[in-house]
Amino acid sequence: MPPMKPSAADAPRRSSAEQQRLDSALTELFEERISFNRVLGLKVESLTPSDIRGSLVMRPELVGHYAYGRLHGGVISATLDVMGALALMVGIAEQHAHETTTQVMGRFLKMATIDLRVDYLRAGLGEHFVATGVVMRLGGRLGSTQTQLFSDKGILLATGAASYLIA
Repeated sequence: MPPMKPSAADAPRRSSAEQQRLDSALTELFEERISFNRVLGLKVESLTPSDIRGSLVMRPELVGHYAYGRLHGGVISATLDVMGALALMVGIAEQHAHETTTQVMGRFLKMATIDLRVDYLRAGLGEHFVATGVVMRLGGRLGSTQTQLFSDKGILLATGAASYLIA
């Protein structure tokens, strides 16, 4: 019988220095290189696999209802979409924990949203907002996520469920 090939799970995990490089690269991608995220003012708060979190500060440019100062529904939808993508990026990085930053970042080049559902639960009122993302399924070609958007008072404003092409 031929010897078995070692699997990715058998490979050593990236070093803490390489993980810091990856986290910095993911943050730069999310906050700076994706122009629309920069327009929204999205910031990464946590990249821990069990805690994917981002935030944005309310500004006049994000208002959807002039009389009430509510966060625009499109901003809510876009925020939930990109938080799902960020959660998948972290999930993919964990799945390939033996790879370098360059290798992992290359895996994100073909990612695309293929389905997004948003449930608007309450008016988007607040001075700032926090969004979270969780990977529900991560396959070879597709991934799915659940996301949530909270007000600065911790009130759940909207939830999202999305599917992404990842390869």
